[in-house]
Amino acid sequence: MNDLPEYYFRVRDNGAFVFRVETQSRQRRIEMDQIAVVNIRSGQIKPHGDRILSKADMAAITDWMTERNVVLEQRKIDDIHRAVDYLNQTAHWVNTSASDDELDEVTDTLLLAMHDLRAVLVRKKADRLQKAAKKRLAGE
Repeated sequence: MNDLPEYYFRVRDNGAFVFRVETQSRQRRIEMDQIAVVNIRSGQIKPHGDRILSKADMAAITDWMTERNVVLEQRKIDDIHRAVDYLNQTAHWVNTSASDDELDEVTDTLLLAMHDLRAVLVRKKADRLQKAAKKRLAGE
């Protein structure tokens, strides 16, 4: 039981509930005492109830927030790479095995989503190209 971390973070959409893990009870039970609520987006750390967080508590929480932000950023790009795979798999499915009824069910929604995505990608690429051209002109 001594291998357990001192803190446990129950992840939620925009942060976590922070618990201190206690393993020294007489019954050898694991007890988790909520000490704070964390909001990743705002960076806010709210002590639970009328608790006062120690320097060790704050250090553990801020370290977790830093690590969590890294994980979330990695997941974003990984999700996009998966979306590309899904688009390829979808094209293969449409080409090889989709029934007419299945195509009727998804075609319009897929076309609108792909049209929207294409428009955003083209606009963003044009913006990047314009920005690069301005930098080149300013540097010459």
